[in-house]
Amino acid sequence: MHIAIYLPSLRGGGAERAMVTLANGFAERGLKVDLVLASAEGPYLSEVSSGVNIIDLKSSRVLASLPGLVRYLRRERPQAMLSALNHANVIAVVARMLAGVPVRLVVSERNNVSLSGSSSKNLRSRVVLYMMRWAYRKADGVTAVSRGVADDLANTINLPRDRISVIFNPVVTPELIEKSRMPLEHPWLGEGKPPVILGVGRLTPQKDFSILIRAFARVRAEYDCRLVILGEGELRGELEQLVTSLGIQDSVQLPGFAENPFAWMSRVQLFVLSSRWEGLPNVLIQAMACGAAVVSTDCPSGPDEILERGKWGKLVPVRDEEALAEAIAALLEVPGNLLPDVRQRAGDFKQELAVGAYLNVMCEDQSKKDN
Repeated sequence: MHIAIYLPSLRGGGAERAMVTLANGFAERGLKVDLVLASAEGPYLSEVSSGVNIIDLKSSRVLASLPGLVRYLRRERPQAMLSALNHANVIAVVARMLAGVPVRLVVSERNNVSLSGSSSKNLRSRVVLYMMRWAYRKADGVTAVSRGVADDLANTINLPRDRISVIFNPVVTPELIEKSRMPLEHPWLGEGKPPVILGVGRLTPQKDFSILIRAFARVRAEYDCRLVILGEGELRGELEQLVTSLGIQDSVQLPGFAENPFAWMSRVQLFVLSSRWEGLPNVLIQAMACGAAVVSTDCPSGPDEILERGKWGKLVPVRDEEALAEAIAALLEVPGNLLPDVRQRAGDFKQELAVGAYLNVMCEDQSKKDN
């Protein structure tokens, strides 16, 4: 079978990493896989398997990639195509219509649409949301990364809920575990050092690292500990100023984007997700797969489903600095042997499970023909 995956780029983010993992998983099963990119750039290019064919449409913007995607579909005629990220999903639907070829199209929604849309003052984002109401109905299949995302999508664009399949991200892979065991040298890590708390994500309002920093300042007043936030983004300057204003610059580091955050996750005492909203936060699952204890905001959507209402880690209200600090402090006091084995829950998000589920949706018509 010939499958295509269409994305804007591989410039970094949970959706991009998940799609690369899927593409590699499809290729491992012997399928012909094209990773079709509006622009073939980004740090995850190095993670694409040699069994996956990269198609570079050489476009500066997703909209500009439309003619190239139409030509690709007419020339290569894959049996199925999966797209991800809502603006790319809209373009994929239009391209399939213009190409006039019988490709089964599945669009994947990765985020909480109502919250991410309402938080944006960008006119383009509002136009995309309007177009989604039309485009998603034209797709042969619609998937969402969590039940919360599926419910929100159905309500926001008035799409029947039974048209949306929930498929968790292909987060846990053998490569992730291998990378978690790679050497990592840092003066804060090692036996007998104060505990390190870790945050990972883009430095944007969605991730709300300012709340994490403020909560850490409360914890630091009572415990000898350190905070590391891996990621890059437009709020770097603001976050650095906050660290300085709180007088905790000797205990906080923002090293930037890390090619291998898993080596950190396997060595820290605690991972914290402080987001205001998510779709299904891959980093939370990745940290659990690496064995880190976890604290997360109970944001829409995903953490409650991942942690099964607090069974595997602590859930706190969104933007509640005091509750977050209390949860961090509480877990720092629990001996490691008394914490839940979060690796067990992370096993529910293995690559092979997601690959099989996506193939079921993408090959639905073919399986009916075979039967």
